[in-house]
Amino acid sequence: MPSPKKFKEQIRGEKIIEVTRRAKYFILQLSNYQLLVHLRMSGDLYIINSSEKPEKHDRLIIKLSGNKSLVFNDTRKFGRVWLTANPDEILGKLGPEPLGKEFTPQWLFTSLHKKHRQLKPILLDQTFLAGLGNIYTDEALHIARLHPLGISDSVSQKQAKVLHEAIRKVLKEGIRRNGASIDWVYRGGEFQNYFRVYDREGEPCIVCGTPIQRLVVGQRGTHVCPECQKLTR
Repeated sequence: MPSPKKFKEQIRGEKIIEVTRRAKYFILQLSNYQLLVHLRMSGDLYIINSSEKPEKHDRLIIKLSGNKSLVFNDTRKFGRVWLTANPDEILGKLGPEPLGKEFTPQWLFTSLHKKHRQLKPILLDQTFLAGLGNIYTDEALHIARLHPLGISDSVSQKQAKVLHEAIRKVLKEGIRRNGASIDWVYRGGEFQNYFRVYDREGEPCIVCGTPIQRLVVGQRGTHVCPECQKLTR
């Protein structure tokens, strides 16, 4: 990664050719480099007039033509920005996209059986499957009636097919509803109004009425219906 001084030298005069995405990374294809942005927990990426004063948590400001600036704002400072000519150094180890062609029920079944790991941590592992986050993993596992602490190589072919469909379903629904707004960090969408288990501790399961439980799995807050998602050993 270039130093701040080198970063300024390299990005000066570059033209934004295309904006795409890989997993949770924004990819700005420049004339000679790629600018990668990961928002993490609280990052924002937006365009302002260059005459506007920087805000307290603006971490990077890139001046554009037409009196505009591209701003990366991040209150918690977890976000990251990379300027690189070789994006595979950062993106090369990512797993397949859950909405991509490579992600099939057979791929999921085979890949789960190559490991002996708890289901939730492996689904959150970006080198296994790219782009699936905490909320969507809880929601998908509930639809598939699989416990987050279940072991990956115990999943049957039929269960893998249902889980595959569940992952795609919750992601498409989240996209359709512009994501979830939980607090000042996660804002803008309405998917939180349709959660099945996430952030619903003590509330009745929409399927069976059993109170939702909160667990900690792989250091992540996890929500589960103990009746619909029975843990089998």
